Amino acid sequence: MKKLLALALTLIAASVMGAEFPDISVADLKAAIADKKVTVIDVNGSDSYKAGHVPGAIDFAANADLSGLPSDKSALVVAYCGGPGCNAYQAAAKKAAALGYTNVKHLTVGKSGWAKAGEKLEPAK
Repeated sequence: MKKLLALALTLIAASVMGAEFPDISVADLKAAIADKKVTVIDVNGSDSYKAGHVPGAIDFAANADLSGLPSDKSALVVAYCGGPGCNAYQAAAKKAAALGYTNVKHLTVGKSGWAKAGEKLEPAK
């Protein structure tokens, strides 16, 4: 019984932690990118970033201080990593939140889901 209770509490805690940053869909992110109303942060590492990333995304590995974020703390900031099972996005999302940004979201499908949805990845310049 204690093991079941511990498992239930762990699952509840994991679901609460996962909801810390709301999800954004590929369609909504694509629209925000087109409207130039989002800062996107790729946390997959510089090699992955160079190979291809969501258009306009910044490389968190090369810009961990997030100094390029807009001055408007209510601006949309979206962090993503490799895919649905990846939690690396949290480093960038938590950093943005710690800097005072209040509209931080997570592209849960990540880089793999973006590509799977038929969206193009942008290679580093």
